[in-house]
Amino acid sequence: MSPAIPSFIGLLSLASTLAFSAEPPPALTARQKAVATASAGPVVQGNVRLERYVGGLQHPWCVAFLPGGDLLVTEKRRGLRLVRGGELQPAPVAGGPPGVFMKEDSGLLDVALDPDFATNRLVYLSFAEGDERANRTAIWRARYADGRLEDGRVLFRTKPDKAGSSHPGGRLLFLPDGTLLLTVGDGFEYKAAAQDLGSHLGKILRLTREGEAPADNPFVGRGGALPEIWTYGHRNPQGLALDAATGTVWSHEHGPRGGDEVNRLRAGANYGWPLVTHGIDYDGTVLSERAFAPGIERASFFWAPSIAPSGLAVYRGKAFPDWDGKLLVGALAGKSVTRLRFSEKPQFFVEEERLFVSEGKRIRDVREGPDGLVYVLTDEDEAELWRLAPL
Repeated sequence: MSPAIPSFIGLLSLASTLAFSAEPPPALTARQKAVATASAGPVVQGNVRLERYVGGLQHPWCVAFLPGGDLLVTEKRRGLRLVRGGELQPAPVAGGPPGVFMKEDSGLLDVALDPDFATNRLVYLSFAEGDERANRTAIWRARYADGRLEDGRVLFRTKPDKAGSSHPGGRLLFLPDGTLLLTVGDGFEYKAAAQDLGSHLGKILRLTREGEAPADNPFVGRGGALPEIWTYGHRNPQGLALDAATGTVWSHEHGPRGGDEVNRLRAGANYGWPLVTHGIDYDGTVLSERAFAPGIERASFFWAPSIAPSGLAVYRGKAFPDWDGKLLVGALAGKSVTRLRFSEKPQFFVEEERLFVSEGKRIRDVREGPDGLVYVLTDEDEAELWRLAPL
């Protein structure tokens, strides 16, 4: 038994997965049964007070913290919003990207501040650009000044174009060296593209602040490979977080029916989709008979059934000492904030807690604020920004 197999929910399907590989599949395979019937993790209300910080949002996607206390919040269909003094300002921030494709998964997505924002005031926005027949994930960069965006331009566009609104990815994360990560989904109907190094679909990309491929990216100079690719074999990653204490970059991604994953990112690594998966297809059929394979990175944790993870933070603040170094994961279908503890031996995560299940709210983003508190965005027509504080 591999020490990298996740605990708790992951172990619920382990015996079934082993049985599946050892004997001919019956009418309903062991993996199908495991994914369909596995129970959820522990539901525990921790020593946390939930404060509703801002209301009136409409399907927000991300929150970012400006120097001085203001916040920027993206809404998929209404644009970039400013929160000042705990109040949502009435009009969207002017100067955002044109041509945003707004349908279902697609729209305005993430917002990230330049590492030198205090001096250059640059803001990066990811969004779906195009239309139903041909769209792509793109990055818009502009200068933030007096509540508006100026001198904006498209910095980067993924290729090739895809049809449909599903699985755009779109998470942004600056690394300590000043390079920028962008997650790109597989486009739902383009599963095989996740293994194709000539496509950006199903990848995590690493870019310079000018939207170029850094010279030390793992596939620079390799024939047939796009130089922006940092990791590949992803389905629809919507969580990225840097552990400032260790330098580790974590991601999570949506599986199909079961098989949502948490991964430790390593440059050049293949994370398997769709060659291996811990899940099954939406109609119950088996996508792959393998959950593990040589040369493919193993997930550090997976959920079955799926929680639809979105938003990820590694907590290193002072407000919750017991949370130090733990992952906080938002869940859309799971309607909770999940806390994961990493176990050095045998190096997998344990799900400790699911917070705010009783609220019944889809969770889109989770961030640690400059004040050491945790900020959480719900995903609804009448959505809210929560702030979590100690009791």
